Amino acid sequence: MKLIILRHGEGPGILWIHGGGYVMGMSEMVYFSMGRMLAKHYGGTVVSPEYRLAKKAPYPAALEDCYAALKYMYDNAEELGFDKDRIIVGGESAGGGLAAAVCRYARDKGEVPVLFQIPLYPMLDCEDTDSSRDNHAHGWDTRRNHRGWKSYLRDLYGTDRVPPYASPSRATEYNELPPCYTYIEDGEPFYDETLTYVRNLQEAGIDAAVDVFHGHTHGFDYMFWTKNAKEAKQMLIQAAARYMQPDSSSQPNK
Repeated sequence: MKLIILRHGEGPGILWIHGGGYVMGMSEMVYFSMGRMLAKHYGGTVVSPEYRLAKKAPYPAALEDCYAALKYMYDNAEELGFDKDRIIVGGESAGGGLAAAVCRYARDKGEVPVLFQIPLYPMLDCEDTDSSRDNHAHGWDTRRNHRGWKSYLRDLYGTDRVPPYASPSRATEYNELPPCYTYIEDGEPFYDETLTYVRNLQEAGIDAAVDVFHGHTHGFDYMFWTKNAKEAKQMLIQAAARYMQPDSSSQPNK
């Protein structure tokens, strides 16, 4: 599996997973990502996996690839230049959904501790929510959402057999997951599932927060010249500070 590795001085290791609805996207998207922005701002090493897309390999291929990248980071942390107990997992859209799934998978396997998760406007729920149903937002809409989930889940789609590793919203417990920060616009499809994910973490005693912006553009932070994108960048920098800074003593919730 191809990995893009970007070193920006001392700091944590950041597994950053690209978006694309599970059906498109590439690891090179990391060059324009908030994951790289954080590493450039605070220092750190970013790893971006070229995970298998659903059109060629449905679930669990993407999850397995992303977890393999996480395990590689942990096993080779010294060579990559960071403390193996300071690993952050994040991503955008489907990459945010995979980030949440990887954190759950890592917790359950007990092999790699994750310090912090950053699932930005994540694709979490394989079923329609109030915000993803009949949504025509810029960048991603209901039709594309159904197509992405059908491609990723194949025979699991529309059944009650979808595991939380595939669709994190299927989870019923959230104990011992890493602290979380995210943001989203209130008119985009993943608004409801994002707020529900954060609320479920909070109810389990996990430090989790979401900032909501008014708008209807999925991936709004890539429009870096807009007011919302500029504010989101600053809020993410502030929210990640205690996990990114070298003297951070923060650890995953136990």
